[in-house]
Amino acid sequence: MTPATKRLKKAARIILIGAPGVGKGTQTERLLSRFPQLAAISSGDLLRENVRKRTTLGLQAEALIQAGSLVPDAVMLDLISSELAVKGWLTPSESTPSSSPAHASSISSSSSRPNTIMPSASFILDGFPRTAVQASSLDRILPINFVVHLFTPPSVIISRITKRWVHAPSGRVYNTEFNPPKVEGKDDVTGEALTQRADDSIDTWKQRLEKFEESSKALIEHYDRQGCLWRVEGNSSDEISPKLFAEIERRFA
Repeated sequence: MTPATKRLKKAARIILIGAPGVGKGTQTERLLSRFPQLAAISSGDLLRENVRKRTTLGLQAEALIQAGSLVPDAVMLDLISSELAVKGWLTPSESTPSSSPAHASSISSSSSRPNTIMPSASFILDGFPRTAVQASSLDRILPINFVVHLFTPPSVIISRITKRWVHAPSGRVYNTEFNPPKVEGKDDVTGEALTQRADDSIDTWKQRLEKFEESSKALIEHYDRQGCLWRVEGNSSDEISPKLFAEIERRFA
C-alpha cells in the first residue's frame, strides 16, 4: 500500500550520504512519493543532459571528459545552479544571459554576492557534494539544511549484494532472499538467464566502500559541525524509511 503523502511547511534541501549499496536510490524514490514537493536533482543526470543538448557548460564538460580530465567542481556547481535557476528556485547574484534549459549559462559561484534560494524550494541533491571541499563550495551558493547519513552494517550489504541477480536486457532485479525469480536463475518474463553485475562482486564492493569511507569522513564531519547532520541505521530500506519519514516530518512538515 502506498503511504499517504505529506505536505512540507518548510523548505527541505536534502543530501543523502551512505556507502555503496546502502539504498540511497530507494530512499530517494520513497521520499519523492511521500513528499510530492520534493524534486530530485542528480548532478550526473544534469551533466549528461547538458552534454547531449550541447549547452555551453555541456561542451566545457565534454571537452574535459574527452581529454581524460575530471569535471572541475566549479563546472558541477554551475550545472546545479543553472538547473535551480531554470526551475525558478535560485536568483543569481549576477544576471544570467539565457534562461533556456538547453543553453543555460553558468551562474557565478565565486561572486561575493550570494545567490538567493527561493523559500519554497525543496529537493534532494544527488551525486554532489562527495567531499568536504565540494561541500564548502556548495555552501556559498546553496545552503543545505538536512544531511542524512544512511548506515547499514557492511556485513548486511555484502549479504544483500551476493543475493542480487539481474536480467541485463530489461534491468529487472531479483533477490534470492526476498524477491526471488519464479524459476531459479531465470527471468520471470523471458525465461532468459539472470546474471550478477560486475560491481556486485564482493571485492569490487569493498574497493568502493574503502573509497567512500576515505572521502566521506571529512564530508560527514563538515555537516556535523553545521548542525544539519542526522544519522539513521537499519538493516534494510524498509527498516530505515519509516525513521527517515518521521524525522523529515518532525523537521519540515
